Amino acid sequence: MDDYQPLACDLYDYLEIACMHHYQLDIELVDGSHLLGQALTTETTASKEEFLLVRTTDGEQRLRMDRLLAITPQDEGASFGRVLLSGNRC
Repeated sequence: MDDYQPLACDLYDYLEIACMHHYQLDIELVDGSHLLGQALTTETTASKEEFLLVRTTDGEQRLRMDRLLAITPQDEGASFGRVLLSGNRC
């Protein structure tokens, strides 16, 4: 796998908010694919790679954050709209 490129801190906050409220997210990946998942939590490995954990119809998935292009909450009244994550690194 490629070297991990951390997200900009202000963008990481959107992921934390999504997890705190367990938003249902439309997640766009840099490879062009999409998935729908409920934001559960974030985690950081010992090697400093960061992941978003989501619950999908296929079960829980770990998504490496530098593979995320954008997230869009599907919940009515969400505190933010579509957030572009790709290209915004620390």
